[in-house]
Amino acid sequence: MPAKRSPARRPTMKDIARRAGVSESAVSFALNGRPGVSEVTRDRVRRVAEQLGWRPSTAARQLSGEGTATVGFVLARPADTLGVDSFFLQLISGIQEVLAERHLGLLFQVVEDVDAECAVYRRWWAEHRVDGLLVVDPRTDDPRPGLLDELGLPAVVIGGTPDAPHPGLSTVWADDAGAMAALVAELYALGHRRIGHIAGLPELAHTERRVRALRAEAERHGLTGVESVTTDYSDTESTAVTRRLLGAAAPPTALIYDNDVMAVAGVAAAKELGFAVPGDVSVVAWEDSALCSMVKPWLSALSRDSVAFGRTAAAELTALLDGGPARTVRVPVPRLLVRDSTGVTRG
Repeated sequence: MPAKRSPARRPTMKDIARRAGVSESAVSFALNGRPGVSEVTRDRVRRVAEQLGWRPSTAARQLSGEGTATVGFVLARPADTLGVDSFFLQLISGIQEVLAERHLGLLFQVVEDVDAECAVYRRWWAEHRVDGLLVVDPRTDDPRPGLLDELGLPAVVIGGTPDAPHPGLSTVWADDAGAMAALVAELYALGHRRIGHIAGLPELAHTERRVRALRAEAERHGLTGVESVTTDYSDTESTAVTRRLLGAAAPPTALIYDNDVMAVAGVAAAKELGFAVPGDVSVVAWEDSALCSMVKPWLSALSRDSVAFGRTAAAELTALLDGGPARTVRVPVPRLLVRDSTGVTRG
């Protein structure tokens, strides 16, 4: 287990003054745009501040949870896939319930990738902008926990694993492998031997866990017609993958989609190809939502209380802000709600 490093120290006006060879008051005048220093001094101070990575403090760190304290949440996902993603909407609702009780604000930002996310963390840390972070979508090779150790920012990783190598961070996790095993067992009992899995982003740790669990269950049940295909979570890629899988010589008789939007798109694509759902192909959505009951047939889905998931994560973060120890907390395994889109296979 790696030793926890001492948190990095934020540069101060005193550091800038020492490096620039001027007084702290001159630094304050220069950085705040006030008169009292020459333009030459102002330029020198600003250059030194930039070199040291100094940022103005925009929020006091109030670990009691009162006043204007703020929690950060950065999401590195394709922006065009978020508007209809019910999981994150419910997760944030649960988070906000707890933060509101503690008078904590939520600073939310969407970025294009993990490198950009790390840059946001560094900027927020330098600016004293947040007291803690909620981190989602753990990666297989994830630079964020190490960075948060370095910065000394309290954080909760949502969707991590119980054996996370960073003991200073709390983790709230769900058993994706267990959920996949139960789902495959249900489909196997219905006679399905060829199963397609339309998965999410390949770099996400939970995608890897689901893919690995599906392979393990296929081996355990002696299934050879099992395939996982990763996507960007969009309806467009779901449609394309569904058409490809169902166009094979021996198409799958069951399809598992990693969210509700992809499952709805998959049903439409299957029907366009002349496949009856569930007569020819059964369909299961990993995330249940109102959308699953707004299409025909109603979609079988793995259901979990995503609002409660968010509440749990936020409660763990407030406990860290209050000086509590980092913990690993498991939420209930998603359960399968059987509706009209799954049935006994005919092929």
